[in-house]
Amino acid sequence: MAVTQTRGAQARALTQALFERLACCEPGTAEHARVRGALVEANLPLVRYIAARFRGRDEPMEDIVQVGTVGLIHAIDRFDRERGVQFPTFAMPTIVGEIRRYFRDGVRGVHVPRRTHELWARVRATTEELTAALGRTPTTAEIAGRLSVPEEDVRASAEATRAYRVCSLDAGDERDEGGPGLADRLGYEDPGLAGVEHRALVRHLLVQLPEREQRILLMRYYRNLTQSQISAELGLSQMHVSRLLARSVTRLRAANLIET
Repeated sequence: MAVTQTRGAQARALTQALFERLACCEPGTAEHARVRGALVEANLPLVRYIAARFRGRDEPMEDIVQVGTVGLIHAIDRFDRERGVQFPTFAMPTIVGEIRRYFRDGVRGVHVPRRTHELWARVRATTEELTAALGRTPTTAEIAGRLSVPEEDVRASAEATRAYRVCSLDAGDERDEGGPGLADRLGYEDPGLAGVEHRALVRHLLVQLPEREQRILLMRYYRNLTQSQISAELGLSQMHVSRLLARSVTRLRAANLIET
């Protein structure tokens, strides 16, 4: 514990001295760049300490430290010694914010196994190497042969890179600004979908009606027969058919199954 505190005090003293030296350097000069680089190096332990808090995010720790270092550089460039704030206190929110922004905007939308992720890095490097050597884009077989891995693994690693590019279903076509989103192009709303429940309820009520009323309703609304045609087919008067229809329709309307 005492050793840690001593190292922390030494790091703070070194950082303070470097900022004092940086203030005396002309921006853009070699000396300014050297002192700025020394400040980055002196505060890398702070970046690693913050990056360790994100260890369980399925991202290589080296990548997280690299992103945190970008935040550290931003903090160095914006730090004002005159405010009386210790640099680690000032820098920590900037570093944390940079890492969180990386996870929000830059990481894969779908989890990719570490082995596949690492293979893709090798595939990409080998592709560049073979392209320069052959003067053309290498085939999958050539890449697999150079890496001594199955062609299927090379294809899988290439497919996995799509996980880095997630497209919102609401996003429109970049070539057609203001056009419909992806969700609008993937499918459509079936106009008959809303009537499924309606028809199910109608059938449920129909079976509760007397058989003759069921027949009359089916003849009138499904076969589109007129009342006179129904009366002729069933041997009933048209007035009687009208009364039966009115009674059945009233029951259906009471259940909100037929529009008025």
